[in-house]
Amino acid sequence: MALDTWLAYTIACIVLTLIPGPSVLLVISLSLTRGRLAALMCILGDVIGSIILMGLSFAGVGAILATSAFVFQSVKWAGVLYLAYLGYKQIRSARLNTAEAAPLTHEGHGGWNSFWVGTVTAILNPKAIVFYIAFLAQFIDPNTNLSVQLGLLTLTSSLVVIILLGGYAFIADKARAALKSSEALKRVEYAGGGLMIGGSVLMATTR
Repeated sequence: MALDTWLAYTIACIVLTLIPGPSVLLVISLSLTRGRLAALMCILGDVIGSIILMGLSFAGVGAILATSAFVFQSVKWAGVLYLAYLGYKQIRSARLNTAEAAPLTHEGHGGWNSFWVGTVTAILNPKAIVFYIAFLAQFIDPNTNLSVQLGLLTLTSSLVVIILLGGYAFIADKARAALKSSEALKRVEYAGGGLMIGGSVLMATTR
């Protein structure tokens, strides 16, 4: 792979990750409501979900999504409803003021719950689907070893996601640490749920 092609791909990944979308809002929400570890597990899930999307794209599933509006819309709206449901659960938990009311905020299962939430959100994120279907092939050189190129592209996108989403998580966690009163923390939980619902709205507006 030529250096300029790799740089173009890296810039595309940075722009895609920096633009506020479902994954960004989800990471911020989890960092605010459940702390840095939950957010980091969500980021790990997002990386795994992106790798799965990349693999599906090259396996031919991307072509199906590209040619079938019904399948694409079905995947998109599944993601919209999923993230909206998570936001509803978060807000309901804040209203009832009890962790047991919503498994999403249960500390005992926070890490793996966050991982699976991040994975599913990444896979159902239409912005990521469009990127891997429409643009990924443009960065592949058919005259160069495909496995090496895929490995490099996967490593690059994974590092970009970890660094940038990790930055969002770090900032949100610092804001969370500054809030001490129970009333302030309750408002943070409401805000976290609102961010998830906001992410679902962004999903819904993706064409």
